[in-house]
Amino acid sequence: GRGGMGEVWRARDTKLRRDVALKTLPPELAADADRLARFEREATLLAALNHPRIGAIYGVEENEAGRFLVLELVEGDTLADRLLRGPLPIEAALKVALQIAEALEAAHDKGVIHRDLKPANIKVGTDYSVKVLDFGLAKDVAVRGDDATATSLRTEIGAVMGTPAYMSPEQA
Repeated sequence: GRGGMGEVWRARDTKLRRDVALKTLPPELAADADRLARFEREATLLAALNHPRIGAIYGVEENEAGRFLVLELVEGDTLADRLLRGPLPIEAALKVALQIAEALEAAHDKGVIHRDLKPANIKVGTDYSVKVLDFGLAKDVAVRGDDATATSLRTEIGAVMGTPAYMSPEQA
């Protein structure tokens, strides 16, 4: 898949014999210092989160092709794809909503605000189990030691962060 902050590939971890997701920063974005810092910050923020409803990070790697995040491969449809087939039954919708709220609560407890929550960033299994993904635009509101990245990447006035159709009114 491809989004505003990178490309995600299905890959095989031959050492641990498991499928993973690799999130790469395309070369045209890797040359932008701000985009590269945001990419690295996503890795740091994901590493601070450990919750069954949030996609896990396994590592950050680099080779001649560039930097990439090694992420948990989450099978299933996105919530956006699932909703294209019709509305969820009420019990399933409540189950999905509760799991999303649990993931966000866990992130907020660690000082992480997602800032791009939308159906395309939520995977839903056939049993309606949920994983919240893509923390590429997340904001760290907790100061983590002397992390200059967290303080140097403040949101700029007038900058649009997120997907307009899913932004809160105060963001818009």
